[in-house]
Amino acid sequence: MRYLHTMVRVKDVDISLDFYCAKMGLEEIRRIDNEQGRFTLIFLAAPKDRENAIANKAPMIELTYNWDPEDYDGGRNFGHLAYSVDNIHEYCSALMAAGVTINRPPRDGRMAFIRSPDGISIELLQEGEALTPVEPWISMDNTGSW
Repeated sequence: MRYLHTMVRVKDVDISLDFYCAKMGLEEIRRIDNEQGRFTLIFLAAPKDRENAIANKAPMIELTYNWDPEDYDGGRNFGHLAYSVDNIHEYCSALMAAGVTINRPPRDGRMAFIRSPDGISIELLQEGEALTPVEPWISMDNTGSW
């Protein structure tokens, strides 16, 4: 397992980049604009993590800007922790065997979500290419929220 990023939702990209980059000294590593989903993802890294962030896409902070205005109450501005795993199917199976609820099963062989006992959302991503989708994940429904 490898730590990837922490996601935080932001209301204003310019104000957020001023804070995280101009004031704190983080550096923008990459940006993704998703027209269909109407959001922008901006990945930032500390200067000493820059090379690792570029090469391995970690460790970083992900700023998520949703194009449609939204109030983030109840801690919704904090999104999730993210980790890559060697085999998402095996990892999720082991979690389930240990009593962990898989909130968003890895139906696509690539991504799953779980929650910590304190309700923190945790994204699990398949290292490298997505695995071939298999049961029980293909037909498993989402549980709760993430």
